[in-house]
Amino acid sequence: MASQRSTTSQATTGEKRGRSSALEMGPRKKPFVGCYNARTSQDPLVHHGRHFGRSVHAFCNVQTLVTNGIALMSEDIDVNDESLTAIERKEYGVFKELLRMIPSMEARLMESSEEMVTTIAELIQKGINGARADDTKGVKSAIIDWITPKGQSLNPHIPRNVKSGRGFNHGRTGALLCPAGLDWANMETRTKLVNGQIQVAGDQWPIFLYANYTYDAEDPWNGLLRSGLLVSAFKHIFTSPSSVDQEPKATR
Repeated sequence: MASQRSTTSQATTGEKRGRSSALEMGPRKKPFVGCYNARTSQDPLVHHGRHFGRSVHAFCNVQTLVTNGIALMSEDIDVNDESLTAIERKEYGVFKELLRMIPSMEARLMESSEEMVTTIAELIQKGINGARADDTKGVKSAIIDWITPKGQSLNPHIPRNVKSGRGFNHGRTGALLCPAGLDWANMETRTKLVNGQIQVAGDQWPIFLYANYTYDAEDPWNGLLRSGLLVSAFKHIFTSPSSVDQEPKATR
């Protein structure tokens, strides 16, 4: 019996570990939402999805998140259960936050048919994708003003709604994207970044993330994520585009 329980436990664990990750990019194509199609843009779930994407997770696959979350809830597993891997705990925590943000979401999911659960996930995904698209489109244009030194112009000019000519292909954007610890002013380094001889790894922070674009090799955490560009992007998305240029007012 002990051997049988062990085998069953291993099979269950293996099945659980084999689930797809929900914390990856969700579907981009416009979802089919069945009977909700006529009022999709007004459905509250779309608006909840926009808020969830901005404040919790911008790139998750909601269908997978909900499917995996329901499976764990049905097993009465706690988010801190030791049988879960680190990524499963993180994913389950994101799912729990989704339930917390949307009124009666847990009861609605548990009482709905599989088809309705799919529809719910698609509506939330639509909100996430829409918010991300709106935000990136707005920032893509506004950031030209933020990176242009006051009283000057960029040379060569960068069109607001065109992606080409940015990145390492432009002196100003290249300097901001240059990995901390590398010297963009060094022509050899710059050339290798432009032609791809230097491959930038995901754990190499770009210099624009640091306060005043200054990197301290002795203390790499000093000033990280305190850049004025990040503050401007936050204001643009979470308050209003016009708030970026407004001076903060004193409050009592």
